[in-house]
Amino acid sequence: MIGVISAGLFACSGEQGDDLDEFMKNAGNDMQARIKPLPEVKPYLALQYNADNSLSDPFKARKATTKASGILPNLSRPKEPMEAYPLESIKYVGHLSKGKLTYALLRTPDSGIQQVKIGNFIGQNYGMVTQITDSEVVLKEIVQDDLSGDWVERVTSLTLQE
Repeated sequence: MIGVISAGLFACSGEQGDDLDEFMKNAGNDMQARIKPLPEVKPYLALQYNADNSLSDPFKARKATTKASGILPNLSRPKEPMEAYPLESIKYVGHLSKGKLTYALLRTPDSGIQQVKIGNFIGQNYGMVTQITDSEVVLKEIVQDDLSGDWVERVTSLTLQE
């Protein structure tokens, strides 16, 4: 009985094995490669940086030159308390009027309130208060231009924070 069962299994496995072998032989016949050719490599062409001397060397420090523009910050005057804070950290929270004098109330980063009037200095860019209104404090700052090194004036303002 064992011989009959093993002969039957051997006969069945032989037929399936032939089909599998035939499938494996023919499996790759209908496949085609879809590989694009490599692009042509262009030769490296070395160029000289700043051949016409129109650019400044980015690895050399530039000297700040002050031309006769007449705008210079007064570096010899004593600093006022509000010049210790960056302008971005100061908030305009109100104003007071007493006769002809108008004071702006400014909140500092350490949550203190300071009074300033026209002519006082605020911020780290030599900003002088030129006008105080109900909605804003107008400043005239003196900053150094990054490219030329000249001192230039710019007008900026602090708007009322509610």
